Amino acid sequence: MPLAAGVKLLTHDANGLAAFDKPAGILSHPNARADEPRSLLTCRYSEEEQAFLWDDAAGRPQRLWLLNRLDGATSGVILVAGAEELARTIKLEFAKKKVRKVYHALVFGKPSERIALWRDLLAVHKQGGQVRTRATAGNIPAATHFQFLKHHQGTFSTSLVRLEPHTGRSHQLRVQCAKRHLPIVGDQTYGDFGLNRAFAKTTGSKRLFLHSHETSFSYDFAGRSHHFKAVAPLPAEFNATY
Repeated sequence: MPLAAGVKLLTHDANGLAAFDKPAGILSHPNARADEPRSLLTCRYSEEEQAFLWDDAAGRPQRLWLLNRLDGATSGVILVAGAEELARTIKLEFAKKKVRKVYHALVFGKPSERIALWRDLLAVHKQGGQVRTRATAGNIPAATHFQFLKHHQGTFSTSLVRLEPHTGRSHQLRVQCAKRHLPIVGDQTYGDFGLNRAFAKTTGSKRLFLHSHETSFSYDFAGRSHHFKAVAPLPAEFNATY
């Protein structure tokens, strides 16, 4: 299997469902042939099938269906299936909002509350061919369970937070953090650009500090019920003091 550098298998089950840990900077799938070397699998991708395609060492055609996507800058759990019927089953669980996802983020500042349910009405639009989301003047509901985990005070004031989205809007977590004056470190779209520049100059790190930590759900397949859970360890840089 032509996995990109740094991609690690987290877990898999007997049905062919698997979870990988995707590093920051690796694309979930290529948008063009030139993207293939920096994609989850470094091979062709069919947008129609939403599957990776390659030949094994014996020349036999192989397929792996992509089940969810992460922004290229986001690290963590990403799911694939080895059979089309299984892929359809799992995608239905996503569509029914039965999949539980937990993210960790390192943000600038210190939250004023330890636990909260964030509710916003978002506006999503295209800008220069890119999706952009605003947390004001919108009509798209977004909800996220927020938990403050710990604060780091060094040159920069940063906090580690846990985010569990109840809805799956474009850039939801990044926008909701920014609205509450807790911009995610390294967010080049919704973050604090001045702090990002200073942080990158001081630490040498330009990554987005958003990590898909855990994904879990139950599903029915082949006449049986199954439970699947994948956990991607938190990268060490999320726990550092800067």
